[in-house]
Amino acid sequence: MGFLNLFIVASIPVLKVLLVTALGSFLALDSISILGEDARKHLNRVVFFVFNPALVSSNLAKTITYESMIKLWFMPINILFTFLIGSALGWMLIQITRPPQHLRGLILGCCAAGNLGNMLIIIVPAVCKEKGSPFGDSDVCSTYGMAYSSLSMAIGAIYLWSYVYNIVRISSSKYTEGIDESSSKSSEEPSKVMNGSCREPLLSKDLSILENQADHFALPCSSSEARPQVPISVKFKQYLKMLSGKINLKALFAPSTIGAIVGFFVGLIPLIRWLMIGESAPLRVIEDSAYLIGEGAIPATTLIMGANLLRGLRGSDIHVSLIVGIIVIRYIALPLFGILIIKGVLHFGLVQSDPLYTFVLLLQFAVPPAMNIGTITQLFGAGEKECSVILLWTYGLASISLTLWSTFFMWLVA
Repeated sequence: MGFLNLFIVASIPVLKVLLVTALGSFLALDSISILGEDARKHLNRVVFFVFNPALVSSNLAKTITYESMIKLWFMPINILFTFLIGSALGWMLIQITRPPQHLRGLILGCCAAGNLGNMLIIIVPAVCKEKGSPFGDSDVCSTYGMAYSSLSMAIGAIYLWSYVYNIVRISSSKYTEGIDESSSKSSEEPSKVMNGSCREPLLSKDLSILENQADHFALPCSSSEARPQVPISVKFKQYLKMLSGKINLKALFAPSTIGAIVGFFVGLIPLIRWLMIGESAPLRVIEDSAYLIGEGAIPATTLIMGANLLRGLRGSDIHVSLIVGIIVIRYIALPLFGILIIKGVLHFGLVQSDPLYTFVLLLQFAVPPAMNIGTITQLFGAGEKECSVILLWTYGLASISLTLWSTFFMWLVA
């Protein structure tokens, strides 16, 4: 197939995304106010808790079998590669540009986490339906393309909420601690050691904090007052308690991840699959209803994406070099690394040579940053405006980048 024909096939889905995104931005204008802030929050909750899980579970249930699991084993590793390489390149960008502390987690997140769900779910089936697609029958291609994209969404959600969530949390906490320390230094008074006691705290205005952290603020003591040894079991329990408090398990098991688990459960257990999947299945109405609900995820998500991008037009104080660096990493460096990795695993026979599956694996390296990064910055109140500007520019250029890379990827796998 000619390169020009592939370019046309790749450009149509991206143009569809661009048009619906522009409609979302238009509906979010203050003069229109259909997708205002409250409306976006409510619609986003419906998409997050209803549409996405239904979409993921219904598509995986249709296509997941023991045979397909052998083919899909590499996808979690491939997504892990996108996060690791993106993080390494983001760390290099931070060393070069020296951004403020509260933006470092945001930059790492934007470089590491791509939009592995919504963009693939929109683009891949649309490419399958175009005339001249190199992936064969459009119905079969759409079914398997949705399954690959749904699995990508579920795995990406796990990585996003277990990795990006925590690095943004750590970055924002260090920033707020620095502010608290600088403000406390200006108001603190010299402490006095009273009565020569070695356990007298040096300074603290908060007695409750003093009681909990007395050892930290205490003066050195003699050997006769040495602290008793804490048993290892107690230390281990304290560590597990601290770890469970820091890791947001509720966010880690997002509804789309639970939907993926349900989809695997239905697809891999023969009895349940016989009951629910297929035209003659007794309980096919359940799967058909889930699929019907899931179809609302794509247009709703795209409209919300356009409405959220509108906030980036208000601008911020972020340096242009940071935006350019993130664009270069996401749209030039990562796709090139992706080509090397996928070509390598195909050469050594680690992955079956399925053009559609290979295309999805390559596309995972070329998508823009995940939209949920904006939600994470809102949770911690650090870098919200800067995130909106980054997403505005990266998604604005995604129409060009995704078209070019999709064309080249289809040429590689065709």
